[in-house]
Amino acid sequence: MIRVEIDGNSGFCAGVIRAIGTAEKYLGAHPGKLCSLGAIVHNEEELSRLHSMGLVTVDSLEEAASVGSGDDPVLIRAHGEPPKVYRQAEEMGLRLIDCTCPVVLRLQKAIKDAYYRVSPEHGSILIFGKIGHPEVLGLIGQVPSGVDVVQDLAQTIDLVSSGRLRTDSPVELFSQTTMSPVEYGRVSSYLESVLDPGVLVVHDSICSQVAGRHRLLSEFAASHDVVVFVAGSTSSNGKVLFDLCKRTNPRSYHINSVSQLSAGWFPPECSVGVCGATSTPKWLLEDVARAIENLQ
Repeated sequence: MIRVEIDGNSGFCAGVIRAIGTAEKYLGAHPGKLCSLGAIVHNEEELSRLHSMGLVTVDSLEEAASVGSGDDPVLIRAHGEPPKVYRQAEEMGLRLIDCTCPVVLRLQKAIKDAYYRVSPEHGSILIFGKIGHPEVLGLIGQVPSGVDVVQDLAQTIDLVSSGRLRTDSPVELFSQTTMSPVEYGRVSSYLESVLDPGVLVVHDSICSQVAGRHRLLSEFAASHDVVVFVAGSTSSNGKVLFDLCKRTNPRSYHINSVSQLSAGWFPPECSVGVCGATSTPKWLLEDVARAIENLQ
């Protein structure tokens, strides 16, 4: 008999819960369309559910204006946006529902403050994050210039060896809120070893909820014969956490939906752990667990 356990620590982070709850509340009181500037969550199944309620994902404020009735607000998701988006919305007369995660808001402010500290000394702001990620774009947009982004240690080494990052000027290092604490530690340790003494300031900017999940997820993955990790194909956090599962337990499988399950993954009498990203809804984890149990 296959034994299935859902990871109690998986599922939406607080910022995503707040954003989706806000969208559901608005749509419940105002049936029709609510535009989200960018996908409110990087999970195709949850986006489909919200779309059925009237949530429309748009890529720009111009698109939101053309889709909405004129009075409909535009939702800013938990990832946040740069100040220019707020200025543009005001110029266009668009009302915003701002669901930027409080953790991201604090990080945005910290980067602005750091910029004004280091720029008089020709210093640098360095962000450890996924290049092109919405949160990272919002962070870069907080300041006029002088921000570099690295995704891993190799890119950090290249940044230093090429001379693009000065070793004798102030450097303030930040991380995207959902990145791997282990890899962030590698990046910061490397910089400490090559930069002049006293020039590096490392900020603890990974969300504490996300950071704690890494250790707990490793323990969860190690405690089962097979791991099924559920996350959207575009989820940055999902890739990081699945890689962690795969390193811990080679019999880990990444799926987006129930339809991708394969009976051949599960030997008789095995223990299966079902887990997911900060963008994975609990209802989807429960659907996957039931589907695995019904394979027997």
